Amino acid sequence: MNAGGHVFSVDLLERNGAKGHGLITCMAAGNDVILIGTSKGWLIRHDFGVGDSYDVDLSGGRGGEQPVHRVFVDPGGSHCIANVLHSGGTETYYTHAKWARPRVLSRLKGLVVNAVAWNRQQITESSTREVILGTENGQMYEISVDEVDKKEKYIKFLFELTELPEAIMGLQMETASVGNAMRYYVMAVTPTRLYSFTGIGALDTVFASYSDRAVHFMELPGEIPNRQVLLFMAVRRAKHFAWLSGAGIYHGELNFGAQHSSSGGDENFVENKGLLNYEKLGEAMKPRSLAVSEYHFLLLIGEKVKVVNRISQQIVEELKFDHAPDSVSKGIIGLCSDATAGLFYAYDDSSVFQVSTLDEGRDMWKVYLDTKEYAAALASCRSPLQRDQVYLIQADDAFSSKEYFRAASFYAKVNYILSFEEISLKFINISEQDALRTFLLRKLDNLTRDDKCQITMISTWITELYLDKINRLLLEDEPISLGNASLGSSNAEYQSIIKEFRAFLSDSKDVLDEATTMKLLESYGRVEELVFFAALKEQYEIVIHHYIQQGETKKALEVLRRPNVHVDLQYKFAPDLIMLDAYETVESWMTTNKLNPRKLIPAMMRYTSEPHAKNETHEVIKYLEYSVHHLHNEDPGIHNLLLSLYAKQEDDSALLRFLQCKFGKGQVDGPEFFYDPKYALRLCLKEKRMRACVHIYSMMSMHEEAVALALQVDPELAMAEADKVEDDEDLRKKLWLMVAKHVIQLEKGIKRENIRKAIAFLKETDGLLKIEDILPFFPDFALIDDFKEAICSSLADYNKQIELLKQEMNDATRGADNIRSDITALAQRYAVVERDEECGVCKRKILSTGGAHQMRRGYIPIGPMTPFYVFPCGHSFHAQCLITHVTQCSSQSQAEHILELQKQISLLGGKVTKDAAASTSGDSVTSTISANNLRSQLDEAVASECPFCGELMIRDISKPFIFPEESELIASWQIKPQVVAPKILPMSMSI
Repeated sequence: MNAGGHVFSVDLLERNGAKGHGLITCMAAGNDVILIGTSKGWLIRHDFGVGDSYDVDLSGGRGGEQPVHRVFVDPGGSHCIANVLHSGGTETYYTHAKWARPRVLSRLKGLVVNAVAWNRQQITESSTREVILGTENGQMYEISVDEVDKKEKYIKFLFELTELPEAIMGLQMETASVGNAMRYYVMAVTPTRLYSFTGIGALDTVFASYSDRAVHFMELPGEIPNRQVLLFMAVRRAKHFAWLSGAGIYHGELNFGAQHSSSGGDENFVENKGLLNYEKLGEAMKPRSLAVSEYHFLLLIGEKVKVVNRISQQIVEELKFDHAPDSVSKGIIGLCSDATAGLFYAYDDSSVFQVSTLDEGRDMWKVYLDTKEYAAALASCRSPLQRDQVYLIQADDAFSSKEYFRAASFYAKVNYILSFEEISLKFINISEQDALRTFLLRKLDNLTRDDKCQITMISTWITELYLDKINRLLLEDEPISLGNASLGSSNAEYQSIIKEFRAFLSDSKDVLDEATTMKLLESYGRVEELVFFAALKEQYEIVIHHYIQQGETKKALEVLRRPNVHVDLQYKFAPDLIMLDAYETVESWMTTNKLNPRKLIPAMMRYTSEPHAKNETHEVIKYLEYSVHHLHNEDPGIHNLLLSLYAKQEDDSALLRFLQCKFGKGQVDGPEFFYDPKYALRLCLKEKRMRACVHIYSMMSMHEEAVALALQVDPELAMAEADKVEDDEDLRKKLWLMVAKHVIQLEKGIKRENIRKAIAFLKETDGLLKIEDILPFFPDFALIDDFKEAICSSLADYNKQIELLKQEMNDATRGADNIRSDITALAQRYAVVERDEECGVCKRKILSTGGAHQMRRGYIPIGPMTPFYVFPCGHSFHAQCLITHVTQCSSQSQAEHILELQKQISLLGGKVTKDAAASTSGDSVTSTISANNLRSQLDEAVASECPFCGELMIRDISKPFIFPEESELIASWQIKPQVVAPKILPMSMSI
């Protein structure tokens, strides 16, 4: 206990505590304030917190001995009550830390106050609140004083001991809130008894309730100089108490929330009571005074203060005091404690000593450990090494008592004193595998995340111990053989350990080494647990493989449908699953949209390679139809597979529907089908699905092959195929000839009947075939008389056609004659132009003369006359006015053409003039011919029709209306004809 040095120390605080006012008679302390009462009626106050000290005279000016009997101070050091014994009686005074003079409590005159109980929870600096006073005659009073009022608020009588009237030597009070009310706990000490009072409400109400019920008390008779009851305070709340009685120190813990009731009906708030017999102290003298610390009793015995540990009840120290060498001291008078500051004081008749504690709880863990109070020992430990010692002793005790599981739990908490290996060997040596497993499990709980390696090793060891336990249970359970171990055991312990093992695997899945654990499970034959662990580690391949081996298709599919299972496992196990249960597998596929049907082809091929009953629903076809029609799959492999399965069915209706379905119809410029037509043709030919082959030939535009094959199946089908060709008349006729040849050669009846059917067949072709087309198909020995009717009908048709051609030829001859006549008449045609005829464009006289500025390129006037055009409708135009008007109203390309012709004529006109001047007749003639040709083209371009009566005027109707002010803007957009100085020759008028 003293290994770390002394716990308590003594220091002289005041050598002359009475300051010349007599001798010290009593003392009280609170909140670093001490109050000393002297034999001459003085009260000396020392406030060490502020370094202040002053004296208060309680004698009232009377001389002589007027000792202060008792002095009391509240825990805050503000309120003080003192009882002074005068020659004429007894007076009780109240003084406040801020007062210079005390005040007499007149209603207590003549009463000797031995004890005061402060309301620690309610007291304030300015008000005492409820205070209980205990007197020499066994009475208790309640008073309350406010510092502001300078007098007591009230003094109430509370209770009087009538059964055994004795002086009240000590009082303590605690309170606790109960809802909106207050519960009071009061302890009172007499020379032989310890009374306890409790109740809810005001103090007077609580004590009044004991008028009709017995008071709870503890009686310990015996003689002792100074009986008192003390409470140890911790954070304004008492934790335990001690009563200095005649028989010993009666002590215990306080529980103010307890609801246990005594036989008398009072609440018993005292727990763990005990009595420290004075004989244990080894002293003949009994203590004269007592002070209580958290773990110790300070007992004043003779001239020494002995420190007794409250738990072990052993003396741990003896404190000695250094009295003044020149004083005649009678020894230490008493002890008092300052619960607020945690200090203790001892005093003799002249000096005051301070007793301080130096970490008194540092070795309490050993004390609790010696008394086997392990929980308290752990709470008192200051280091991991101390806690290890507590755990180790607990573990050793349990191990010695053969409580191996309990011992394992405690050993698991030991980290330093005993090694992991030593603890493990303890259980291995006594073959306690279960306890070892418990130790390892608890050890795991106490390891931190940083101990990864150790956690993995211990977890692996635990796994092996679990497996060993399971095997031992199987061997012990005779009805259950090893071969049936996977079915489980009826033994409750077996089922429990399996459940526990699986829970362990779940908790440890992240720390166990995957390969090692699986190898362990496999070596012990624990297939179920292997699958369970594989699922925990997301090794779904192992799980699914196990379910497939067990034939549990639904479970395997459930695992595959989990969101975190990779889709590749669907493809890997698809062949086995579809062979195991095709219906469930395909249903699962159809509920999983993330599958790629192409990757399932190997599984479907394996399924289709097996024989199936005729009436059995083909599951692969069902899935392929789902992929094609619902998922709109465009993979050629899927379409080819579905087509191949259709082709192998006896009924080809599904095959034909599939071939006729246009799968790409919803796509822009998409294909109508996604299967390979060549493969489809080979397959259908192999399976002898001729109708399907006909459709494929037709789809591939191989109409001749389609008709030829259709003729082998059904002539009607051949006719339908021949009719499909519409854009190639020669091919269509060829196809019908093939059909006709087959029909004619197929008939084996009477000749005339065959001819009749052949003629009927010709009608079905809607005139495409004639009798002469099919005659070569009849045998050479057929008589012409048999075809007389058909031939005559055909000749009549030809005769009609000839007559129609003759009539058309005659009409054409007459039309040609009329054209020649019109041409001849046109050469003699003329028009009369009146003298006052105006140009339709410029409104000037047509026959007016003009200067050179009126000449236009391409035309040479006769004398001074301007070239002009006259139309059969009567409209006349100057040549250049007409060209300008037509150019403006024509399209851009037409206008450019007209301008180009004008330019070429102008160039050729100049050349003709030069040639004429040079008299080169050959070149002149050629130039003249070219100029005339160009002029004819110009006439055709501008004068083919009257611009006011022809299509040009009609087209102008659709042109937008232009306001006059916009005409200039519009004119800037148009192509203007180029004006070139004309070089013209004389020419005649153009009509």
